[in-house]
Amino acid sequence: MIVRIGLAPAASAPDPDALGALAAGLEREGFDSLWVSERATGRSGDPVSTLAYAAALTSRIKLGTAVMTLPGRSPALVAKEMASLDLLSRGRLLPAFGLGVRDPGEQQAFGVRREDRAAIFEEAMPLLRRFWAEDSVTHRGPRFDYTDVRVLPKPAKGGFDVWMGGASDAELRRTGRLSDGWLAAFTTPAEAERGRGLVQRAAAEAGREIEEEHFGAVVPYRRGPLSPEAEERFARARRVRGQAAPGEVVPALEDAEAHLKRLIGAGLSKFVLAPVVPPDDWDAELADVRDAVLALQTRR
Repeated sequence: MIVRIGLAPAASAPDPDALGALAAGLEREGFDSLWVSERATGRSGDPVSTLAYAAALTSRIKLGTAVMTLPGRSPALVAKEMASLDLLSRGRLLPAFGLGVRDPGEQQAFGVRREDRAAIFEEAMPLLRRFWAEDSVTHRGPRFDYTDVRVLPKPAKGGFDVWMGGASDAELRRTGRLSDGWLAAFTTPAEAERGRGLVQRAAAEAGREIEEEHFGAVVPYRRGPLSPEAEERFARARRVRGQAAPGEVVPALEDAEAHLKRLIGAGLSKFVLAPVVPPDDWDAELADVRDAVLALQTRR
């Protein structure tokens, strides 16, 4: 199994100096990738703008969205954004999409009702693939209507392996039907193993196959105990799955290697570590994370 390890910045206001230090440090230390999440109503910056900035400062690391909200966006414009960013980064983009956070403010920001998100996603995701692959697209659907629409440029390699997030059974089955990989979040090893199996079964039922090494997870880590605010944030994120002790999903950095080994045992191999609290010094932080977990990464 090929293991890859990347990092995501903690949720905070965009800081060019901090992002530059993180991106450069990931390349220097040998990490695989940089990932950014999306919260339209949160403190983090826009994912496309953030990754474009990081792309200009780097030449090797992959650049991923973990994950980008699709409902509420035009598939044609998303296709153009992703292809443009992929070309500018010389083929390093790793797009992952989801329904968006279960939060009324987020749904209002994207202009969608929570109950409509899944149907929008089901129609939009195949359209992205068509825009990347076909010269022109004609489509008549309940939400999107295109007649001979051309979207250029095309991605550097003619398309993407598109990953999806999600934790509910419906989201996992949708991942099996529509995606090329699953990026879990805040998951226990037992949940990861179950989710991986459900995704694979849904893919097989749809006549598809997802590669064995296209299963991963966002893994937040902590320095010391979680604050009450952080505990509540992770509890909200996990409400669709039930309760788990914080240590089961948010390991201390010194326990992160053992935690990743358990997830590898559950069949995951791509990991995005994310500090719960933004570090003051990314160079020092990346050196500590390197020492803690990078020995697990498969040598290039």
